[in-house]
Amino acid sequence: MKYKLGDFVRFVDEKMEGFVTRIIDEQMIGVTGDDDFEIPVLASKVTYVHGYQPAGTTKSTNTADEKPVTPGEFVQKGVYIGVVTDTRASSVVHFHIINETSFQLLVTLTTDKQQVFKGEFAGIVAPKSTENMYSAQLADLQVWPKFIFSVLFSTKQNIEPPAPLAVHEKFKAKDFSTTKKNIPLLNQPGWLIRLDEPELVIDAQKLKESFFETPTEKIVIEKPVSEVDLHIEKLRDDYQFLSSSEIMEIQLAHFHKALDAAIVHQLPDITFIHGAGNGTLRNELHKQLGRHKKVQTFMDARKEKFGYGATKVLLK
Repeated sequence: MKYKLGDFVRFVDEKMEGFVTRIIDEQMIGVTGDDDFEIPVLASKVTYVHGYQPAGTTKSTNTADEKPVTPGEFVQKGVYIGVVTDTRASSVVHFHIINETSFQLLVTLTTDKQQVFKGEFAGIVAPKSTENMYSAQLADLQVWPKFIFSVLFSTKQNIEPPAPLAVHEKFKAKDFSTTKKNIPLLNQPGWLIRLDEPELVIDAQKLKESFFETPTEKIVIEKPVSEVDLHIEKLRDDYQFLSSSEIMEIQLAHFHKALDAAIVHQLPDITFIHGAGNGTLRNELHKQLGRHKKVQTFMDARKEKFGYGATKVLLK
């Protein structure tokens, strides 16, 4: 097929002309005229209009002469694919290789359609310039081939070139769902896809320190109930297997947890139900409450409800 998308052609047998907007097969193409209707036609029935440059493409300004650049001004990053729509045939998009670096680029584009490979472009892209590489029908995006971009960097200056790029890209609808942005070197709105991603800068010292940092987790303290029952059967199901010292340890731990939560949530008071018993737990609670800085005072809770088996704590 000698024609490509975006080519401006004229019908041989009719007074019509338009743009190639679809490659149907090796013999048939689709041509869209000013009325925006696409007409299928034999490729042999149209002729290329020489001297016409499709909108959305730029004439190459490449030159073999590389302008010298001082090391401080030498740009080493900035290789993109710019995708722009043809302003006259809006259903067609053009792919440009955009070189914002100070290197000369040796670029190839190969398409891979179900393991059928085809070389679409090969050429040199001068610094600060672009080249039109490929055109496609945007409506056919779902059946576009995979694109394989290969880029080599070259310069006559005393600067080490970066490693070659080999980028495999299968475009999806989401890649073209964002708002178009102006592409300076093309002076057109379009979509930019970067091929040379910026290098990830790793701070070795910070990385080393991170291995020894203890991860900090946000502690959530639940608001306690106003009456906390410290009877061991309310705290543990296996209490019958615990010794007296273990029971006391569990009860005190629960007491401190509830008291701290009450202080955090700024409760005015909290009541601990410890039971009458032999008074061991009650005495231990009173001892610790007596020296707590956040406790204003404490007293036996309502005797008509708890007898002598509960202590009410007023907090500061």
